[in-house]
This record gives sequence, C-alpha cells and structure tokens, in this order.
Amino acid sequence: MATTFDRAKLNTGTLDIRPMTPAVGAEILNIDLSASDIGDRISEIRAALLKHGVIFFRDQELTQEQHIAFARHFGDLEVHPATPKDQANPEVLRIAHGPKSRGQENYWHSDVTWRAEPSLGSILLAREVPDVGGDTCFANMHLAYERLSEQMKRFCEGMTAVHDISRVFAKRMGKSPEELQKDYPMVRHPVIRTHPETGERVIYVNTAFTSHIEGLSAEESRWLLAHLYKTAMDTEVQCRFRWQAGSIAFWDNRVSQHLAVSDYFPARRVMERVTIAGDKPYFEA
Repeated sequence: MATTFDRAKLNTGTLDIRPMTPAVGAEILNIDLSASDIGDRISEIRAALLKHGVIFFRDQELTQEQHIAFARHFGDLEVHPATPKDQANPEVLRIAHGPKSRGQENYWHSDVTWRAEPSLGSILLAREVPDVGGDTCFANMHLAYERLSEQMKRFCEGMTAVHDISRVFAKRMGKSPEELQKDYPMVRHPVIRTHPETGERVIYVNTAFTSHIEGLSAEESRWLLAHLYKTAMDTEVQCRFRWQAGSIAFWDNRVSQHLAVSDYFPARRVMERVTIAGDKPYFEA
C-alpha cells in the first residue's frame, strides 16, 4: 500500500515561500544562498523541496564555487559525461544556446535516468537569458500518477523500463550509440517508482532516455509509453518559470519532469547546472 505523505507536517521554518501553483513549484524569497550561515537553513530548504517538487530563488550572485558548495549540502555531486575534460569545475554542466545553437531540451524528461542511480536533484543557475522566452516548465509526476485510472495503475506497477543515454547524447557527444553504451550500459528502472523520502508513487519514464518497457511487444510498449508521456503535458500538474539572470531552479528529479521551452532562437540563453547524486529507483508494493 502506498504511503500517505502529509506535506503540511514538513518544517520549512522561517522560509518566505510563495507557491507557484497548487500542483508544483514555489519561490523562496529573501534568501542569499551564498551567505556564510546558509548551512543552518538546509533542512528547511530540503523540506521545501519535498513539499513543492521544485523551488526557485531570485537574484543569486553565485560563483561556480559557491554554486557547488551550496549543492554539496544536499549530497555528493555528479560529473556529467558531456562536461569538457579540461574544465576547471567539472561538477558544473554548462548549457548554452544562441545564434548557432538552437535549444534542444524542449521535451519532457527527468535528468540522467540512464544512470543506475539517477540524480536526487539538479540546481540550475541562469547566467544569461533572452529578453523574452526560454521559460522552463515543470510537472509533478506523482500527481500525474494519481490521475491514472486504478486499472492502469495496477497494470503499470511492477513493470520495468529500459533507459539509454545514447538516445540523446550519442549525437551530441559525437559518438556511436554502441561506443557510448560501452561506457554507460543501458539500465532498468521501474515504470512506477517509489519516492524514497515521501513514499509517494511516481511515473518514472520519459521521452528522452526511456527506450522500451520490458515484457511488452514493441507496439504495446510504444503505445503505453506514449500514454504515460502525455501525463506530464496536463497543465493542472505543471508550473512555468520565467528566468532572470541570477535565478535558480532546484528540482527534485525523483518526482518532477521538466521541459526547457526553446522559443528564443537566435537569442542567447546560458545556464549552469550542478547535479546531486541519488540512489537506485525501486517500487514498493
């Protein structure tokens, strides 16, 4: 039986929180993430993350080192394979688009589900943003699960899907799928996962990295994945964030999906992401 999680009991302390929508997302106001005493507020920030799925901060003048230091309060950090080998701070993934590079993250996805232990969360900092456009949308995949029929829930629970890094990064990294899969073999995750801290059930397949569902024919797998992908597109489980330089989004990758709206070409949009390591997804009956 799934755990009933009471968000009202989460202690967000004295944080000044402004929810974005009833479903997902909240801005945390009047806080400096580079402050020397920020460590004293981590438990409150973590509670806010669990409560809202994604939290936002404005006017954060962080260096890369400060960005990394803040993220380390929440766990070990990952290094993404697309990060240049000679980069000074390998924990920072730079995502830059402009006149010669149209945005490519405009599909619903969870980050790095191709890892055996996908990330806990990502902390994305806006360095340069277009005058208009380039928003990011977020979806609460626990609410998406709750909107499935009871029969569909039972059908999906216990199923396993395969996730493959090469679906996105083979071309971007200039490697063949086989070459990339040698370093990062395909992994298996439950179609419906249990959030390790809240006990909530979450749809855990995404358009970027999910290859197929095991035990189904190719046609059946395509149909079911398409049906589950569409659940993130329901505006009643979403919020939309408009960026400014110095804005930060910190999302719980275990419960949310996101889509970067690529409507700003040929303007520039430069973001830096630090990612917190997570653990192996599981389904608890």
